[in-house]
Amino acid sequence: MVFSSHIFLFYFLPLALAVYYLLPRRAKHLGLTALSYGFYGWSNPLFVLILLTSTVVDYFCGLIIAQRGLFSDNRPMRELKPGGDRTRRQKAALAVSITTNLALLGFFKYFNFAVENYDLLLTWLGLEGLRLDTALRITLPLGISFYTFQSMSYSIDVYRGQAKALRNFIDFACYVSMFPQLVAGPIIRFREVSSQLLQRSHTLEKFSRGVAFVSLGLTKKILLANPCGKVADMVFDAGSITTLQAWHGAAAYAFQIYFDFSAYSDMAIGLGLMLGFVFPKNFDSPYLARSMTDFWRRWHISLSTWLRDYLYIPLGGNRKGPGRTAINLALVMLLGGLWHGAAWTFIIWGGLHGLLLGLERIRGKTSPYHRLPVPVQVALTFVLVLFTWVFFRAEDLPSALTYVGTMLGLGQTLAGAGLLDGLIYQPYYLGTFLLAAAVTWACPQTWDWTRRITLTKCMIILLLLVLAVAVLATQAFNPFIYFIF
Repeated sequence: MVFSSHIFLFYFLPLALAVYYLLPRRAKHLGLTALSYGFYGWSNPLFVLILLTSTVVDYFCGLIIAQRGLFSDNRPMRELKPGGDRTRRQKAALAVSITTNLALLGFFKYFNFAVENYDLLLTWLGLEGLRLDTALRITLPLGISFYTFQSMSYSIDVYRGQAKALRNFIDFACYVSMFPQLVAGPIIRFREVSSQLLQRSHTLEKFSRGVAFVSLGLTKKILLANPCGKVADMVFDAGSITTLQAWHGAAAYAFQIYFDFSAYSDMAIGLGLMLGFVFPKNFDSPYLARSMTDFWRRWHISLSTWLRDYLYIPLGGNRKGPGRTAINLALVMLLGGLWHGAAWTFIIWGGLHGLLLGLERIRGKTSPYHRLPVPVQVALTFVLVLFTWVFFRAEDLPSALTYVGTMLGLGQTLAGAGLLDGLIYQPYYLGTFLLAAAVTWACPQTWDWTRRITLTKCMIILLLLVLAVAVLATQAFNPFIYFIF
């Protein structure tokens, strides 16, 4: 089920809110969990079994790590001492949690990729007879990259002594499966909402701000992301393009993925507020970044902080000198690229970001780059991001390399390439492109703009919501980009 669909906006969401608020306090989490499982199983009920498996394993592992039995020892849960010694049983429970989640993610997300590359390698070695050529293809469950990371963070936080384990299974199942952020994040770490699962407030201020988040998120998705996506699709799918068209298509995709994913994050945060939860910010004007390091402080914040806290710092972080720091950054970003998708293009995308982050860390503030005017730093960073987005968007590696070559003026343009101008520079698409640029670099973030809702803002939000719903009726099914991750 997609947030930007009539069935969600006019049927599921009103039903979910009515059920949630009519239920007594003790039953709210049970009702929300049931609604979330229904939401997740809408496209394929079998996906629910994978979600349930991850939830059950991490719940019991959390109890073991907290040294509590399921049916005994009813004392309140206590946090373990950070940095304290852990028993073999606790270490084994953490290992089971991490192994199970990574095994689920690895099998369902990377099985097809592994088989394809295995067969290609055997063909290259002249051993075609050993190819698998299997007819079995694994369907990628929606949101598995998000909820496995989220569920895993619970076991790790409890093990580290940064959060108390939950004794109530329904509370934990509610945390893992909450429909606002289940399919495409943000990745809500357990310690960020652990206290809210036990007690939270439901206020008109929260609810109204949540409505504003949902309305503005829907507006960004329908009025900005989707039209920019149409332009990007036309350019990336064209048989031959000019250098100018290549740059325009890359910029259109940069706007598409930003407004598409930030729109989903806005709607997730808004839905959480409507249910009484406060989720952390996931975007902070990333295209205003002055460096790649700054970009990752602003882009997909929930993932970058997850990778920092659970991977980069355990690898040694920046504690072992600039060289080792650069290696750690490269490894983390390679894995981050692989997390996004099972393809060499994603791995290269992550590798490029890791390389750029490592170079920035090695040069430090001694680099001449930091003496440039701020607008120049922002522009250069955006250009670097554009080049990396090509690998993220392209169908395969040869296509990505050809596209980058065209951006650099090295491609061979056929005579009919100019016909594409008549499609991508239509007044509607060009106007949307310019509007997306204006919103990107001149408008405040939803998080900041909705801190105080005035009457004028209410009228603007209502107008944008009506316009977005009206345009939604004219658009074909267009899921969020991060649904495939």
